[in-house]
Amino acid sequence: MPHITIIAASVRTGRYSQRVATYLKQYIEDQAAGSVEILDLKAYNFPVFDERLRLQASPLPETVAFAEKIKAADGVIIVTPEYNGGYPASLKNVVDLMYDEWHRKPVAIATVSDGAFGGTQVITSLQFTLWKMKAWTVPAMLPVPNISKQIDEHGVPADKAAMDKRTAVFVKELLWCITANDRMKA
Repeated sequence: MPHITIIAASVRTGRYSQRVATYLKQYIEDQAAGSVEILDLKAYNFPVFDERLRLQASPLPETVAFAEKIKAADGVIIVTPEYNGGYPASLKNVVDLMYDEWHRKPVAIATVSDGAFGGTQVITSLQFTLWKMKAWTVPAMLPVPNISKQIDEHGVPADKAAMDKRTAVFVKELLWCITANDRMKA
Protein backbone atom coordinates (compact mmCIF):
# COMPACT_ATOMS: atom_id res chain seq x y z
CA MET A 1 0.00 0.00 0.00
CA PRO A 2 1.55 3.35 -1.00
CA HIS A 3 2.19 6.14 1.48
CA ILE A 4 0.82 9.51 0.36
CA THR A 5 1.77 12.81 1.92
CA ILE A 6 -0.62 15.72 1.56
CA ILE A 7 0.82 19.22 1.85
CA ALA A 8 -1.70 21.80 3.06
CA ALA A 9 -0.01 24.88 1.59
CA SER A 10 -1.86 27.84 3.05
CA VAL A 11 -0.73 29.52 6.25
CA ARG A 12 -3.30 32.30 5.93
CA THR A 13 -5.86 33.13 8.60
CA GLY A 14 -9.26 31.76 7.56
CA ARG A 15 -7.71 29.37 5.04
CA TYR A 16 -9.77 26.83 3.11
CA SER A 17 -7.15 24.48 1.67
CA GLN A 18 -7.06 22.54 4.94
CA ARG A 19 -10.67 21.49 4.23
CA VAL A 20 -9.62 19.83 0.97
CA ALA A 21 -6.56 18.21 2.57
CA THR A 22 -8.77 16.73 5.29
CA TYR A 23 -11.31 15.51 2.73
CA LEU A 24 -8.59 13.90 0.56
CA LYS A 25 -7.04 12.13 3.54
CA GLN A 26 -10.42 10.69 4.51
CA TYR A 27 -11.25 9.73 0.92
CA ILE A 28 -7.96 7.87 0.40
CA GLU A 29 -8.30 6.06 3.73
CA ASP A 30 -11.95 5.16 3.05
CA GLN A 31 -10.96 3.68 -0.31
CA ALA A 32 -8.04 1.80 1.34
CA ALA A 33 -5.89 3.33 -1.40
CA GLY A 34 -2.92 4.07 0.85
CA SER A 35 -1.70 5.41 4.14
CA VAL A 36 -1.89 9.18 4.40
CA GLU A 37 -0.45 12.00 6.44
CA ILE A 38 -1.06 15.73 6.19
CA LEU A 39 1.87 18.12 6.47
CA ASP A 40 0.38 21.50 7.37
CA LEU A 41 2.78 24.29 6.41
CA LYS A 42 1.20 26.52 9.06
CA ALA A 43 2.45 24.12 11.74
CA TYR A 44 6.04 24.26 10.45
CA ASN A 45 6.62 28.01 10.25
CA PHE A 46 9.67 27.56 8.01
CA PRO A 47 12.18 30.41 7.81
CA VAL A 48 12.28 32.31 4.54
CA PHE A 49 14.35 30.42 1.98
CA ASP A 50 18.00 31.43 1.99
CA GLU A 51 19.62 28.18 0.83
CA ARG A 52 18.63 24.68 -0.22
CA LEU A 53 18.40 22.26 2.67
CA ARG A 54 21.29 20.08 1.48
CA LEU A 55 23.60 23.13 1.47
CA GLN A 56 22.65 24.48 4.90
CA ALA A 57 25.33 24.19 7.58
CA SER A 58 22.85 23.87 10.47
CA PRO A 59 19.35 23.13 9.17
CA LEU A 60 16.45 23.25 11.59
CA PRO A 61 15.41 19.79 12.80
CA GLU A 62 11.82 20.48 11.67
CA THR A 63 13.05 21.23 8.18
CA VAL A 64 15.05 18.01 8.03
CA ALA A 65 12.07 16.01 9.35
CA PHE A 66 9.76 17.59 6.75
CA ALA A 67 12.19 16.79 3.92
CA GLU A 68 12.51 13.20 5.13
CA LYS A 69 8.72 12.82 5.07
CA ILE A 70 8.60 14.07 1.48
CA LYS A 71 11.43 11.77 0.45
CA ALA A 72 9.79 8.75 2.16
CA ALA A 73 6.40 9.37 0.54
CA ASP A 74 5.49 7.32 -2.52
CA GLY A 75 3.48 10.26 -3.77
CA VAL A 76 2.59 13.79 -2.73
CA ILE A 77 -0.61 15.77 -3.08
CA ILE A 78 -0.22 19.52 -2.84
CA VAL A 79 -3.38 21.37 -1.86
CA THR A 80 -2.86 25.02 -2.64
CA PRO A 81 -4.98 28.13 -2.79
CA GLU A 82 -4.64 30.62 -5.59
CA TYR A 83 -3.54 34.10 -4.59
CA ASN A 84 -3.67 36.63 -7.41
CA GLY A 85 -3.06 33.94 -10.01
CA GLY A 86 -0.16 32.33 -8.12
CA TYR A 87 0.51 30.02 -5.24
CA PRO A 88 1.39 31.19 -1.73
CA ALA A 89 4.90 32.11 -0.64
CA SER A 90 4.72 29.38 2.01
CA LEU A 91 4.56 26.76 -0.74
CA LYS A 92 7.21 28.37 -2.95
CA ASN A 93 9.47 28.53 0.09
CA VAL A 94 9.21 24.79 0.85
CA VAL A 95 9.41 23.70 -2.80
CA ASP A 96 12.65 25.67 -3.26
CA LEU A 97 14.06 24.45 0.06
CA MET A 98 14.26 20.89 -1.21
CA TYR A 99 15.60 19.48 -4.45
CA ASP A 100 16.58 15.82 -4.31
CA GLU A 101 13.39 15.08 -2.37
CA TRP A 102 11.29 16.13 -5.39
CA HIS A 103 13.32 14.17 -7.95
CA ARG A 104 10.94 11.83 -9.83
CA LYS A 105 8.39 12.10 -7.03
CA PRO A 106 4.80 11.77 -8.29
CA VAL A 107 3.09 15.02 -7.25
CA ALA A 108 -0.62 15.69 -7.75
CA ILE A 109 -2.03 19.20 -7.49
CA ALA A 110 -5.37 20.17 -5.94
CA THR A 111 -6.27 23.85 -6.09
CA VAL A 112 -8.71 25.77 -3.96
CA SER A 113 -10.55 29.03 -4.45
CA ASP A 114 -13.70 30.63 -3.19
CA GLY A 115 -14.26 31.76 -6.79
CA ALA A 116 -15.82 29.95 -9.71
CA PHE A 117 -12.58 28.65 -11.26
CA GLY A 118 -11.24 26.73 -8.28
CA GLY A 119 -7.70 28.06 -8.45
CA THR A 120 -6.99 26.75 -11.94
CA GLN A 121 -4.72 29.69 -12.78
CA VAL A 122 -2.13 28.50 -10.26
CA ILE A 123 -1.72 25.05 -11.82
CA THR A 124 0.62 26.01 -14.67
CA SER A 125 3.04 28.02 -12.55
CA LEU A 126 3.22 25.33 -9.86
CA GLN A 127 3.66 22.57 -12.46
CA PHE A 128 6.49 24.53 -14.08
CA THR A 129 8.30 25.01 -10.75
CA LEU A 130 7.93 21.33 -9.85
CA TRP A 131 9.08 20.35 -13.33
CA LYS A 132 12.23 22.44 -12.82
CA MET A 133 12.76 20.54 -9.56
CA LYS A 134 12.48 17.28 -11.55
CA ALA A 135 9.25 16.19 -9.85
CA TRP A 136 6.78 14.11 -11.83
CA THR A 137 3.57 16.11 -11.91
CA VAL A 138 0.49 13.96 -12.25
CA PRO A 139 -1.66 14.91 -15.27
CA ALA A 140 -4.98 14.83 -13.38
CA MET A 141 -5.77 17.95 -11.37
CA LEU A 142 -8.43 18.64 -8.76
CA PRO A 143 -9.61 22.25 -8.78
CA VAL A 144 -12.18 22.96 -6.07
CA PRO A 145 -14.23 26.09 -6.79
CA ASN A 146 -16.53 27.90 -4.35
CA ILE A 147 -14.77 26.10 -1.52
CA SER A 148 -16.72 27.74 1.29
CA LYS A 149 -19.87 26.10 -0.13
CA GLN A 150 -18.26 22.85 -1.38
CA ILE A 151 -16.51 21.40 1.69
CA ASP A 152 -17.05 22.27 5.34
CA GLU A 153 -14.38 22.87 7.99
CA HIS A 154 -14.38 19.14 8.86
CA GLY A 155 -13.62 18.07 5.28
CA VAL A 156 -17.19 16.96 4.51
CA PRO A 157 -18.36 17.79 0.97
CA ALA A 158 -21.80 19.34 0.40
CA ASP A 159 -22.29 16.95 -2.54
CA LYS A 160 -20.25 13.90 -1.53
CA ALA A 161 -21.16 11.81 -4.58
CA ALA A 162 -20.04 14.50 -7.03
CA MET A 163 -16.85 15.30 -5.09
CA ASP A 164 -15.98 11.61 -4.71
CA LYS A 165 -16.48 11.06 -8.44
CA ARG A 166 -14.02 13.85 -9.32
CA THR A 167 -11.60 12.76 -6.62
CA ALA A 168 -11.64 9.13 -7.82
CA VAL A 169 -10.16 10.18 -11.17
CA PHE A 170 -7.55 12.36 -9.43
CA VAL A 171 -6.45 9.70 -6.93
CA LYS A 172 -6.49 6.92 -9.55
CA GLU A 173 -4.06 8.91 -11.70
CA LEU A 174 -1.76 9.56 -8.73
CA LEU A 175 -1.79 5.85 -7.83
CA TRP A 176 -1.03 4.92 -11.45
CA CYS A 177 1.97 7.27 -11.43
CA ILE A 178 3.17 5.85 -8.11
CA THR A 179 2.97 2.30 -9.50
CA ALA A 180 4.76 3.31 -12.72
CA ASN A 181 7.44 5.09 -10.71
CA ASP A 182 7.96 1.99 -8.55
CA ARG A 183 8.39 -0.15 -11.70
CA MET A 184 11.00 2.25 -13.04
CA LYS A 185 13.00 1.98 -9.81
CA ALA A 186 13.04 -1.83 -9.97
